[in-house]
Amino acid sequence: MAEAITMPKLGFDMAEGTLVQWTKKVGDAIASGDVIAEIETDKATIEIEAYATGTILALLADAGDVLAVGSVIGWVGQPGEAAPSNGGAAPAQAVAPQPDAAAAPTPKSNGVPQPAPVAQTDSNLPGGVKASPLARRIAAEKGINLQQVPGTGPGGRIVKADVETFTPADMPAAPATAPMAIPAAAAGPLPSGPDVEIIDASNLRKRIAGRMVDSKQQVPHFYVTSDMDVAALLDLRKQLNANNTDESQKLTVNDLIVKAAALALRQFPNLNSHYYGDKIVRYKRIHIGIAVALPNGGLMNVIAKDADKTALGTMAARNKEMIARARDGKVRPDDVEGGTFSVSNLGVYDVDHFIAIINPPEAGILAVGSARQVPVVLPDGTLGVGTRMKVTISVDHRVSDGAEGAAYMQAFKALVENPLRLVM
Repeated sequence: MAEAITMPKLGFDMAEGTLVQWTKKVGDAIASGDVIAEIETDKATIEIEAYATGTILALLADAGDVLAVGSVIGWVGQPGEAAPSNGGAAPAQAVAPQPDAAAAPTPKSNGVPQPAPVAQTDSNLPGGVKASPLARRIAAEKGINLQQVPGTGPGGRIVKADVETFTPADMPAAPATAPMAIPAAAAGPLPSGPDVEIIDASNLRKRIAGRMVDSKQQVPHFYVTSDMDVAALLDLRKQLNANNTDESQKLTVNDLIVKAAALALRQFPNLNSHYYGDKIVRYKRIHIGIAVALPNGGLMNVIAKDADKTALGTMAARNKEMIARARDGKVRPDDVEGGTFSVSNLGVYDVDHFIAIINPPEAGILAVGSARQVPVVLPDGTLGVGTRMKVTISVDHRVSDGAEGAAYMQAFKALVENPLRLVM
């Protein structure tokens, strides 16, 4: 029986993605886990894996199509089997409007395609034109009148590429009453002149900006900072790595921090939760989001699944693979889905201390500074040198309170300062 290939949800707030390319074609045999497509979201280009073994019977979308989460984008089945024509048991959302039966093909002159016609209009659609949600958003940001944009998608639908390649010279003059689009944080008109450079914000940067503004405006953060002795932790890492011949499983300090964060959450399940208005979803599994700085700016969380249960070496290898894919712009859905708590570590940048912004709907995030040699008072009252690291937890005050945040930090500190408990 044929199985649907559906557009996956690559993040709790994702509604759609753009098909970059299929890596397989109709008739190809595939196995579960094979990469079959690349999807572009606001955050990254993500490799989509097959969840079924068989032969590709149909691919229902083209490169450039904007696809709704849950929509059917293809079918997998047995060789010679017919793909369902009525959508079968797949979700009912349409991938994209299909060409009308009477729609004429793109006209050609001497075999060369001519410019696509202006998008078909429909009074039942927003603005009277067929356009993807992403195209509409970009048009609004750029002040583009969609009525003037030629649509190259199915049935004359306007897609992202149509708006991005629509040049100002093609645009009609804006009405005199149209307000100038000014960034919310700007004080006055956009600066100009030889002393400034105007750069368009990337989709990722805009996504981060929106998420962080929402978090800081809507999530009441509170913070608890603790200073920890990490000498034993660093010694343990050195010993474990010296005895490990498998380079892929060698531990970073962050691997140990993630493990400690996860084990401490076992004692505080309330912090391993998501806030949904009048409901709190408490998770029984602990999946730690690891903040990764991307080469061209921005950041992304990759998810260490079951971080409290996974062996350190195994987790270290998985983390390395996910972080490498994130920096290469080739993450997989499983790399970024399902986080229940986060860790942001800036220790490599010689940072003494910082606080991190919560990633909604999560209830907390740890901000980890650098390990430093500092003067300390030894147990006998004399002055000595110690290796210390400051860690701050940010907690959603709608979910938890100061005492619980402080108690979590005590438990986390006990694990960090007695690191043998991380490998038991």
